[in-house]
Amino acid sequence: MADLHTTNLCAEIISTHFGPLASKVASALLSRGRLTHPQLVRFTSLKPRLVRNILLVLIQQNIVWHANSETDGSGEEVFEFNTDECLMRLRFGVFVYQAEELFGVAGGEIIQLVLDHGKLTSSQILQRLDTGATSLFLSEDKTPFIYSQALHKLVSLRYLKPSTISSHISPRDKRIQYEAEEKAKISGFPTSRQLREAKETAEARLNMEEAEAEKIGLKRKAKSQPSMTKKRKATSTKDDDDMVVDETVYFRVNFDKFNIHTRNALIEKAVQERYNSGAALVVRAILKITEETQNSVADSRTDPLSVSNIILHLNSDEDEETLTSGLIQSSSKPMSSGSCIKEYLGILSCADNPTSNGRAGAFLEFSTKGGGSGKVQVLFDVIARRLRRQIVEGVAREKHGAEGVRVVRLLMDSGKLDEKQISKNVMMPLKDVRPLLSALSASSLVSIIEVPKSADRNPTRMFYLWQVDTQKALTHILDILYKTLYNISARRRAEREDPMLVAVLNKRERSDVSVDVEGLLSQHEKEVLKAWEDKEQKLSILEARVEETVFIVRESGRAIGSLEDD
Repeated sequence: MADLHTTNLCAEIISTHFGPLASKVASALLSRGRLTHPQLVRFTSLKPRLVRNILLVLIQQNIVWHANSETDGSGEEVFEFNTDECLMRLRFGVFVYQAEELFGVAGGEIIQLVLDHGKLTSSQILQRLDTGATSLFLSEDKTPFIYSQALHKLVSLRYLKPSTISSHISPRDKRIQYEAEEKAKISGFPTSRQLREAKETAEARLNMEEAEAEKIGLKRKAKSQPSMTKKRKATSTKDDDDMVVDETVYFRVNFDKFNIHTRNALIEKAVQERYNSGAALVVRAILKITEETQNSVADSRTDPLSVSNIILHLNSDEDEETLTSGLIQSSSKPMSSGSCIKEYLGILSCADNPTSNGRAGAFLEFSTKGGGSGKVQVLFDVIARRLRRQIVEGVAREKHGAEGVRVVRLLMDSGKLDEKQISKNVMMPLKDVRPLLSALSASSLVSIIEVPKSADRNPTRMFYLWQVDTQKALTHILDILYKTLYNISARRRAEREDPMLVAVLNKRERSDVSVDVEGLLSQHEKEVLKAWEDKEQKLSILEARVEETVFIVRESGRAIGSLEDD
């Protein structure tokens, strides 16, 4: 079951995408947990056939898991809501835009089609795109080739991943099942070590199963001519090894692969804000070169990369000008691009500050062991900690001013302190620190712990220490962000339901008016339409900013553990 704000946001998303009846079914699953079909009919007061059709649509869209319940021995099918999949629908527009940037218009149309239908086979994708794409190209026989080529790239680079039967079952159910199977192998009363090993084995088995399921999207191309000469066989060996998309496999969008580009863009933006465009250019080159080996936002760092590869990637005159303009050169002789890149790598790795604080502020790791050119790795986990800390400090500044930020920073750097120590370090009187700590505690930004002096745990004989519980603070911030996203969506829906705006939008969609909108709409109708477009643009910008913060808290935090204490 989800909390209140997550439930409201998911119900609003389902209502926007699938209608109010589907939202009623989703709300029942979110508020009551997994339910059977008869229970859903009873709680939603909808007809059984309608509930069944809604469940089929939600399962097709990967929003609902379904499995056979074995707790009561009946084996009845139960349904569970996939919250993460539903919340990811807020980024569908970003995914389509990224696909167009990476694979062209054809790639964007394929991703949009798969997002609209949930999951499709390769033949279904090409068939649906071929019907309306012949007008885009001069030659009709060229159209299927362009889409098939884009589809092959999307599958081979794992932007589309296979959808198997096991993917419709909750990973928690599979993990519990695998743990039970491993515990059944233990004879006698299990020890804590055996239970831990059983849990680790079950987790490794689940990860291996997911990795194996993602390898079934491609198959080897069938041999065209079995009887050919040895010379023909030698020349066609490369063609025989080519892989084609399996037509029997259903594909869905791999959100994790698209989230990698969002994470990399945030890292580049952070480097740009802290240093300059030259440093951002170096980080962009490193991320671009290692992009194919980045499989998940849960990766803690990139693969090692040599400096020579970075220099070869940044060899244009424009790149050299950007690199040299960001550094102050002591001599009149301009530095080479290789020297500039090494200087930037030293700055980004905080080579001049080899302490724990320096490592916490680094963007990458630059090792020069053996006297060679060295290896470079971008530290995703360190960057994620710093970005998440900036969010906590930003909330403290917005709600409690500069004094609140001073207290939060002190506790995050020093750990647990009492009121007198906090008052002394932040240089504030104790009478001002106490209400400030209470206000920060009410916002879940700081927490208090009790250290007893004696075994009786008498409140008068205890030390009361303050600390920043990062997990608790980020969880509270995430709830606020979900509430904000829900309010934005509700505001957009309320604005769109205005009778005057509905009439203008319906008139604009008429076939006779759509030909000449400017000439057939009155001045008042144009003003209503312009006001609505301005409001929608502001709401979309606000929603994008909030969603970016949600991405940092949830997705980027997976490199160090989702909502885990830093």
